[in-house]
Amino acid sequence: MSIVMLQITAGAAATGAADTRHQPQQSGDEFFATDQRPIILFDGVCNLCNGGVNFMLAWDREGRFRFAALQSDTGRALLRRAGRSPDDISSIVLVERQAAYTKSAAILRIAAGLQAPLPLVAAALDGFPRPFKDWFYDQVADNRYSIFGRTSACRLSDPRFEDRFVS
Repeated sequence: MSIVMLQITAGAAATGAADTRHQPQQSGDEFFATDQRPIILFDGVCNLCNGGVNFMLAWDREGRFRFAALQSDTGRALLRRAGRSPDDISSIVLVERQAAYTKSAAILRIAAGLQAPLPLVAAALDGFPRPFKDWFYDQVADNRYSIFGRTSACRLSDPRFEDRFVS
């Protein structure tokens, strides 16, 4: 059991947009042609983000979500599809066939699709104003490397979950 990793060089830009929902700019239909499941784009060198992927894999036993690293070719194409810069690694992005979500909107939408009690937690947190939720998200995201560390290799897949990683 080995996880496929891609070596990453320093200098990936971390630009952000204020919107949390974006209409797709490019068709990107190739990612949804045979599989309609949403794709979660995550920072593949972030220890917190990789831990989040492991958490989601454990709490999504039905396999509702797929994954791709933001730094991968797939991630970059889906970022463009979502109307974001292909170098933007500032936020998790949930890409669905008709829309994309970032920051707290992505986190809560993902949590709503996982096993109980996470949908209840998502519903409770959804009551807070979006600016507050996004501010909290930004505090964690902006400090994720200094708090949780980073790796020099980017997670691209995991043989135990072959159908869950998009490449």
